[in-house]
Amino acid sequence: MDIGTLISGMPGTVAQGVIYGIMALGIFITFKLLNFADLSVDGSFATGGAVAAMTIITGHEWYLALVLAFVAGALAGLLTGILNTLLGIPDILAGILTQLALYSINLRITLNQPNTPISVDKYNLAISLRYKTDALITVLVFAAVIIAIMYWFFGTELGSAIRATGTNPAMSKAQGINVNRMKVLGLVISNAIVALAGALIAQFSGNADVNMGRGAIVIGLAAIIIGEVFCNAIFRKRKTFSVSLAFVVVGGILYYIFIAIVLWAKMPANDMKLFTAFIVAVFLAVPHIKAQMNSSYRKAARRGGNGNA
Repeated sequence: MDIGTLISGMPGTVAQGVIYGIMALGIFITFKLLNFADLSVDGSFATGGAVAAMTIITGHEWYLALVLAFVAGALAGLLTGILNTLLGIPDILAGILTQLALYSINLRITLNQPNTPISVDKYNLAISLRYKTDALITVLVFAAVIIAIMYWFFGTELGSAIRATGTNPAMSKAQGINVNRMKVLGLVISNAIVALAGALIAQFSGNADVNMGRGAIVIGLAAIIIGEVFCNAIFRKRKTFSVSLAFVVVGGILYYIFIAIVLWAKMPANDMKLFTAFIVAVFLAVPHIKAQMNSSYRKAARRGGNGNA
C-alpha cells in the first residue's frame, strides 16, 4: 500500500466527490426542504448521463449536453410530481415508478446500448478523469454557482413557499400556497440538478451506463448526512443556509475520500455497498446518540442538584 498512490489520485477523488455533492444538492431539496422521499433520482441521474452522451456523440458541444440533461431531469421530476399530486400515488411509490420507467427510457435514449463511451480523445468534454486537476477546478466552479443560485432562489418568495410546504403543508395551504404546485416545482428542480450531475459524471468517467444511477440516492443521502454532522460540529448554532448547502458538497468529498481510503487499503470492492450502508447508518445515528447523551447528562445533573439540595 503506497501512500503516494493515494495522494496522487486525490484530485480525481475529490472531483468525483464534488460531482456527487452536486447531485446531493438536488436530493437536499426533496429530502431536507420538501420532506419528500424521492427515489426517482436513481433514474434521473442515469438519464442525465445518457442524454449528455448521446448529445456529444452526435456532434454537439458539451454545454448543450449539460443543458439538455438538465431539461431531461426536470421532466423526470415533473413525472414524479404528477404521479404524486394529480394521481394521488404516495411519494415513495411515485419515485419508484418513475425510476422503473426511466430505465427503459434511458435505453431508448442510448439506442438500446447499455453503455455509451465518450472518450476525451474523440470528443470535446467539459471534464475528464485524465485531467484531474482541471476537472477539479471546473466542478468546484459548477458547485459554487449552483450553491449561489440555490441560496438566492430559496430566499425568494417562491423558494420560501417550497420550504414552507416541506415544513408545514397544512399551514402553507391555509396561507394560500398551492402545496401541490410547490411539490412539483421542488421535484423538477431537484431532478434537474441530479441529471446535471449525471451528465458531469458521464463525461468525467468517459462513459454513460444505464445502471450508473443505481444507489445514487444512498450516496446522496450519505453526502447530506456526513456534511450535516460536520457542519453542526463546526458551526453549531451559527450555521446558515448557505453554509449548510456548502457542507452538502463537503459531505460528498468526504464520502469519496473514505471510499478511496477503503480501496487503497485493499478491501474487497464487492463490499462497497455494505461499507456505504454502514457509513450512512453511523452518521444517521450520530445526532440521535448525541441527543441521548445530552439528555442523560441533563438528567444526571438534575439528580445531582436535587441530592445536594
